[in-house]
Amino acid sequence: MKRLMLVYLLFPVFLFSQTTGKVIKISDGDTITLLLKGNQQKKLRLAEVDCPESGQAFGKNAKQFTAAQVFGKTVSFVETNTDRYGRSVAKVYYDGGKYLSRELIKAGMGWWYFSYSKDASLGKIQENTKLKKAGLWQDKNAVAPWEYRKMKQELRNNKRIEASKNGIQVKKAA
Repeated sequence: MKRLMLVYLLFPVFLFSQTTGKVIKISDGDTITLLLKGNQQKKLRLAEVDCPESGQAFGKNAKQFTAAQVFGKTVSFVETNTDRYGRSVAKVYYDGGKYLSRELIKAGMGWWYFSYSKDASLGKIQENTKLKKAGLWQDKNAVAPWEYRKMKQELRNNKRIEASKNGIQVKKAA
């Protein structure tokens, strides 16, 4: 009886924690913008996956894959967190329950973002995809996006240090 009562109490919370919206923009493989009720826009960073950056190998492919899967569709999402840029991090579902992050990993269009995920099944999917050499795994020297971003940051820092040694002022990127 207590369990049934708990289910009735928690059901409305679960029901309202999932929201829907129409995908109106794909920024990159793991970032989309939705149009919600009341013409409100919401930018979402996909949970548990990290796709290649736009300047990185397979970055455009990941963006195209995400667009092919969800652009123009009504999707449901559950917000899980907020990233350091203030974007909502969310699990996005479409086409009767497909989990977009899982589909990206399965297609070899993104890495399992293990630092921010407890779902080990996504790691297993990634390993299978890697064995099949699908998507970005065709490149035996594929660089994870977080490593790519780190290298780019170090390069920018080195340029600033070098410029300051030569008395040149470098503008910070906006």
